[in-house]
Amino acid sequence: MSHKQYFFTILILGSLATVSPFSIDMYLPGFPRIAADLGTTIDKVQLSLTSYFIGICLGQVLYGPLVDRFGRKKPLYTGLIIHIIASFGCSLTSSVDALIGMRFLQAMGGCAGLVASQALVSDIFPVERRAEAFSFITLVIAVSPMIAPTVGGYVTANVAWQWVFIILAGIVSLIVISVYFFLPKGKDPDVTVSLKPKAVLTSYGTVIKQPQFAIYTAAGGLANASTFAYIAGSSDVFMNIHHVTEQQYGWIFAFLAFAMIGSTQLNHLLLKKFTSEQIIKVTLLYQSLLGVILIAGVYNNWFGLLGLVGVMFLFLTGQGLTGPNTSALSLAPFRRHTGSASALLGSWRMGAGALISAVVSLLHNQTAMPMVGMMVFCAVGGLAILYIGNSIVKHHARTSDVEDEVSVVL
Repeated sequence: MSHKQYFFTILILGSLATVSPFSIDMYLPGFPRIAADLGTTIDKVQLSLTSYFIGICLGQVLYGPLVDRFGRKKPLYTGLIIHIIASFGCSLTSSVDALIGMRFLQAMGGCAGLVASQALVSDIFPVERRAEAFSFITLVIAVSPMIAPTVGGYVTANVAWQWVFIILAGIVSLIVISVYFFLPKGKDPDVTVSLKPKAVLTSYGTVIKQPQFAIYTAAGGLANASTFAYIAGSSDVFMNIHHVTEQQYGWIFAFLAFAMIGSTQLNHLLLKKFTSEQIIKVTLLYQSLLGVILIAGVYNNWFGLLGLVGVMFLFLTGQGLTGPNTSALSLAPFRRHTGSASALLGSWRMGAGALISAVVSLLHNQTAMPMVGMMVFCAVGGLAILYIGNSIVKHHARTSDVEDEVSVVL
């Protein structure tokens, strides 16, 4: 693959993976106006974010077997078209309940991009280059929070929040065209993959039982949910507590997104000297220690707006390191069940994100503590899963070796 082909392939795969981040981030600055227009409260509007996370979680489980059975592109086209239709539906809603429902449908379509893009990385790139490919894709994804909320803030302030969803429909339409003309098709359809419920569950069971997948998916998914805690609480923390405008919020969001952009580039360099396993462990330990400072600062009112943004910037640098490395390690053991593995990986991440964002909303107390508390909980929990999971695997390995020696002696 030439450098030009590599660049365009990564760009399109990254664009597919950004369908959901764009759909999440772009309407965040509009929460207060959406609440006012629909005659509801911000915490009720936040449930439209939670419904989106739930939709992504469930949708990926459905798409996993489909991209294995029918190839990568057919299910992808179907999902993206559903997303486009639901985006127009969101722009036409007149109640918050309708918005919540349309956001769920929008997510069910958009998550096809997440499943297909991860499966295509495994199809197109050799094992030794997948972590690097995921890093570059994460870089493309990380750019979206710099663009999406900034654009969303200006659109909401100067036109109307409904236009955010119309713009989303246009963006996804362009992605569909790019996929059709420029993206490699990846692995051929596998007619031996059954779509019967029992066969699908068996396939997922095979994936879950793989220790490397289970450990790095669980640890990486929970650690990744720190981002969702931040997304769920940031508009309330910055716009209602610190009283910034929609445009200022967009710029703050963009600045914090730069933390993840920088760390994805750092990951590319670190992989030349360290393994993905080493990078993940050090990163989660770093975030856990920094999290203590973050919670203590919020609890004792040490931070003003700039102080809070600064410490959160340092914390969020870890997100650009854990994501691509845990993805690469989770999917590395698979060839035949790549689609199912990608679906479970993405489903757990979004499921954890949905749960964490819902908790942030439920704990809403007009302070930043629900947001930062859940961010730190995710990092510490991911670190704990990683160490406990690896310890259990090593213990079973030693036990198996002893049993084998005993059987030989007998």
